[in-house]
Amino acid sequence: MGSWVRIRLRTAPWTALAFGVLVLVTAFLAAALPRSVDTYETRGLRHRIEHAEPARRTIAATVRAEDLQLQGKQLERLFSPERIAADHRDFRDRLRPPLRADGGQASYGARTEPIPATDTYLPALAGGRPRLSLTAQAGLADRGRVLEGRLPRAPAGMDEAASPAEGWGGVRRLEAAVTEATAKRLHLRVGSVVHLPPGARPLEVEITGVLRAQQPRGDWWSVQPLLLKPGVRYTEASVPEPYWAGALLLAPSAGPALPYLSGTSPETYWQLPLDPGGLTAPEVPAARTQLASLDSGPGLVRLQSRINEGVTVDAPVREEIDAAEGLRAAIAPVVAVAGTGIAAVAAAVLLLAGGLAAARRRTELALLRARGGSLRGIAWRLTLESGVVALPAAVLGGAAAVAVTGGTGSTEARLWPAVAAAGAVALTATLALPVRAVFGDGGALRKARRPAAREDGPAAAGTPPTRRLVAEGTVLVVALGAVLALRRRGTAASPGGVDLLVSAAPVLVAVIAALVFVRLYPLPLRLAARPAARLRGPVAFLSVARAGRSGAAAALPLLALIVALSTAAFGGSVTAGVDAARDRAALLGVGADARISTAGSLPDALVDRVGKLRGVAAAVPVRTEADAAVDAGAARSAAKRTALLAVPPAAYARLAERMGLGGAETGRWAERAARDTGPDGPLPALVSPGLAAAAGSGGTLTVDTHEGDLRVRAVATAAATPARPDGRYVVVADRALAKAQPDAGRQPDTLLLTAARADGTGIDTAALRAATRHDPATADLPGSLRTTGGQEIGTTVRAEIRAGLTDSPMQSGAERLYLAAVAAGAGYALIAIVLGLLAAAPERTALLARLRTLGLAPRQARRLLVLESLPTALLAAAGGVLVGSAAIRLLAPGIDLSSLALSFHTGPTADALGRARLAPDTVSLTAPAAAMLLLALGAVVAQAWWTGRRGEANELRAGDSV
Repeated sequence: MGSWVRIRLRTAPWTALAFGVLVLVTAFLAAALPRSVDTYETRGLRHRIEHAEPARRTIAATVRAEDLQLQGKQLERLFSPERIAADHRDFRDRLRPPLRADGGQASYGARTEPIPATDTYLPALAGGRPRLSLTAQAGLADRGRVLEGRLPRAPAGMDEAASPAEGWGGVRRLEAAVTEATAKRLHLRVGSVVHLPPGARPLEVEITGVLRAQQPRGDWWSVQPLLLKPGVRYTEASVPEPYWAGALLLAPSAGPALPYLSGTSPETYWQLPLDPGGLTAPEVPAARTQLASLDSGPGLVRLQSRINEGVTVDAPVREEIDAAEGLRAAIAPVVAVAGTGIAAVAAAVLLLAGGLAAARRRTELALLRARGGSLRGIAWRLTLESGVVALPAAVLGGAAAVAVTGGTGSTEARLWPAVAAAGAVALTATLALPVRAVFGDGGALRKARRPAAREDGPAAAGTPPTRRLVAEGTVLVVALGAVLALRRRGTAASPGGVDLLVSAAPVLVAVIAALVFVRLYPLPLRLAARPAARLRGPVAFLSVARAGRSGAAAALPLLALIVALSTAAFGGSVTAGVDAARDRAALLGVGADARISTAGSLPDALVDRVGKLRGVAAAVPVRTEADAAVDAGAARSAAKRTALLAVPPAAYARLAERMGLGGAETGRWAERAARDTGPDGPLPALVSPGLAAAAGSGGTLTVDTHEGDLRVRAVATAAATPARPDGRYVVVADRALAKAQPDAGRQPDTLLLTAARADGTGIDTAALRAATRHDPATADLPGSLRTTGGQEIGTTVRAEIRAGLTDSPMQSGAERLYLAAVAAGAGYALIAIVLGLLAAAPERTALLARLRTLGLAPRQARRLLVLESLPTALLAAAGGVLVGSAAIRLLAPGIDLSSLALSFHTGPTADALGRARLAPDTVSLTAPAAAMLLLALGAVVAQAWWTGRRGEANELRAGDSV
């Protein structure tokens, strides 16, 4: 058996090499696919956790003193730093893989809720004087560098084992440190004394040091942002009012004093930031189960029995993990369609390669059979022959894929799916030749030896074998049943995220199309052969006749081409839909190419200067009253507020036309507003669809504004408008509004900018932000925002919003995988074309040699081959377009591209955007088919040219069977 394999490899080394390369590439792609999916899913999960707010990537446990029936020494022991540190270790040890805590950023200690201070030197907002939280967090000396003074200490004797006689309950003075941001904002310095809480005997807190945070972005500081710098909070009154909230940093050993402060709700806490580097996407179910157990399950019960019965656990990171898992489940069905399509194409190409090898060796195998070879022995020899090449090639391809995708030590991708995929490729490649040789060709090896018949003869074009018809009919019925079942039950994703029936839909449709086309397309060609026979010259008749007789063996190549083209079309349509959804989201998020807005009024100097910046074509000022109410006869809508927008009509109409947001409707309103400029009567208005319906046939609305009622008439309706891409709005002319309400001082609060370039880019964003930052009428605030009359000015650029929608590794990874799938589909389509040409090459070469002996010119020979191949190529191209379009329409109701395109897009434009639907893209459907058609015809022309260079004597030999 070994000598057989050696002889075969020596006889056809280049064929074995080509087969090995095909298996290697296929195994590489098969092994790389699951590891790539694991990698981008894991990176997306970690990206989500890493970019969440610090408080939302933690697992926190707390014990509130007021929830426990403890007094005196018991409370002191609960708040002692030794007890808190021991409980922290117990809590941390409760986490099991895949959950891992970032021990370097973990924090624990004791704290109170913000307590009102009574000192008059502290800055006050409308809600009163600052409220300060007393926090005794472990590790203060290691996390802060002293700029002034010293670190705080516990009261004398309190940090030793023996407490003073009066105990912690008698403490009326504590020491604390503050960060430099807190000291600056609250006017504190070393030696300042803060009195809290209000009462007969307030606690005195002396500031002993000002600190600079080390690693201020770390979770030790950021989980409780008040530790680092004060923030503005609001009272719980019916009209909330702002006040400053901050933190005073006590010595870690001063925690036992906190329970004695009345009305402060002291608590001990432990905060464990989750280490995203130890969590992978396949481990998410186990992580979610463990978090649910800690939150309100057996894990919490065990924690309460070990630490304290009052322990409560809050795991905000669970919501981030759930969000990442929801995104993965939404993207997985879309990616699975591409994976299934490429797998089907690859399998078809491997079977084509096996069929080509079996056809080339048909005479040899028939001779072995005639000399007494058994089917089992022949199949075993062919299996060994294929396996010697396929198994090493699959191992090399799988190893290369593992190495490219992070190696065996990668923490982002699993190994076993890649091994299984490469093994499936090796098995398919090894069995392709023996299966096609033994069971293919109508089971020729299992029958008695008969004289060889020409494949293009009438017998080949007649009734196919019964077994073939039964097999094709069975496959056709199963595929049709699956598609009909899928159509009836819908294509929504299963709870697991991937539905195999949905993923295989394009392949099922391609199978149906290939089987139907192969059986039907010879019929019109045979009918066309009769009139072609009356034409002068043999080329037309021969090409039509041969094309009509060669359909029986074209099912598998046609299936490979159709699946490859439909996969490419599906992938292109997905990419086009994602791009369109992102463009739409960015447009609805801004309303123009750029937007400058403030809650107050923009200064005139700023409006003039922005319009002159480089790259700005026009600047349209808008005045907005966001909380107007509308009265449409008996239907008054005060709950749903309406935005009243005052704009210059002509410029605003040009902006709407440029942005594609109600351009025609805005133009009609602008024409009406330009004609109707009188102060009497209702103002012409452009309104949202909901208000148009409320206005009824009369079209008159009363808008309740800050300056009084304003009567408007709805003369046009647009679903979206640049200044208000979603929601309810009323747009009126600015000059008409000024005449109707002359006492109202209306200055623009928004500028909508259009770029000089048609694609919306080219605006100098740095100069744009500098114009708002350095306006002389503005007052400084930290960061890039400035104020006019105390209100912030914000700058939003559409190109930046568009770029920000692609920052998720899960999104970008899925997109790259789809592009790779399209490229792989194109490559396999090319291989299928080449294999088809190689399969037909001997017979075509012999035919041309015979015809040349009869006087056929070389040009006619090329025309004959092109015309003969044209129907099949056209059929494959048309089939790819039809199957791709049908698969997209079949799957579109159940596929939502919003998650793939806009996973992090939230905001007021989400409702206006709606779902990003999958729809056929003309370019994606036709471009792959046209490219395949050109490649097929080019390959045929190259074959004809090469055949013409060889002499007839080399092709026509005595005893040749072709």
